[in-house]
Amino acid sequence: MTDVAVVGFAQAPNVRATTGTTNGVEMLVPIFQDVFAQTGLSKTDIGFWCSGSSDYLAGRAFSFIAAIDAIGAFPPINESHVEMDAAWALFEAWVKIRTGEVDTALVYGFGKSSAGNLRRTLAMQLDPYSVAPLWPDSVSIAGLQARMGLDSGDYTEADMAEVAVRSRAAAKGNPSAQLSGAFDAEELLAEPYLADPLRAHDCAPISDGASVIVLASADRAREIRERPAYIGGIQHRIESGSIGARDLRRSVSTEAAGEALGTDGVEIAELHAPFTHQEIVLRRALGLDDAVAVNPSGGALCGNPMFAAGLSRIGEAAGQIFEGRAGKVLAHATSGPALQQNLVCVMEGRA
Repeated sequence: MTDVAVVGFAQAPNVRATTGTTNGVEMLVPIFQDVFAQTGLSKTDIGFWCSGSSDYLAGRAFSFIAAIDAIGAFPPINESHVEMDAAWALFEAWVKIRTGEVDTALVYGFGKSSAGNLRRTLAMQLDPYSVAPLWPDSVSIAGLQARMGLDSGDYTEADMAEVAVRSRAAAKGNPSAQLSGAFDAEELLAEPYLADPLRAHDCAPISDGASVIVLASADRAREIRERPAYIGGIQHRIESGSIGARDLRRSVSTEAAGEALGTDGVEIAELHAPFTHQEIVLRRALGLDDAVAVNPSGGALCGNPMFAAGLSRIGEAAGQIFEGRAGKVLAHATSGPALQQNLVCVMEGRA
């Protein structure tokens, strides 16, 4: 099977609300233009298109079909879609290239979270018999997870605040970040709870946004970018949909994915952690020590567009390879409540 590399990445600004429609076309057209300019490719050079989004979030059936307006009606394209974060669309495109069906693919994800009540919408992914009818919101569920870790001594509220401080400081250099700046941990800890034990800084903001990645086979990658980010491997695992049937203090699925890939030598990691305590859980699950720089982009805590934030973690990590700032990086994406399903991707630069 042929090796695959990331050769292009672009993302729309992460903002609290856009004036565009829920099909994402207004966000997608500019970043398609950006990634084509980066790579020197055109629409006709793409062998496979794959997207990630959600009809529930968009409030319409087959919303991804409307998003294809951003690509255009002609010539015909080979297209697919996943109803989840576009990191899983990237996995499908990676398989497509690995098996030799195509040698290039474009993956994109988009979400207009401001269109409705996001926290209520996310309740639709819960157990439809015993949990969803109670309409627990996503922040409250994350609060239950955080409380278990705090009461067990896995981390402290001060540890969680330090994650927020570091993330927002790092995001100052990211033009796509929604939140950034200098904050003091003690001041953050003086703020009221949003959902005990979570404060506002512990939670990712509601964000509208989109991102796009171009993949290519190893042979094509060398023609497109001077320093491609070669994908050493991708693994994803899923846990029970019942939040009472798993240990919320751990992310067993992330542990399994990381062990299958191996994380030795990773210099930079982009972790899709929408809550501060989840970054701590993920770091331990992947065995990342203090020598690994985590979320130099600011991560999801500084901009969390639904169905694009996980793909953006892969793109941000690949960018570290593009620019020669790292030789081996790791990217992570999550889907579902309280880190239910997790994908891990390892990339490297090659001479």
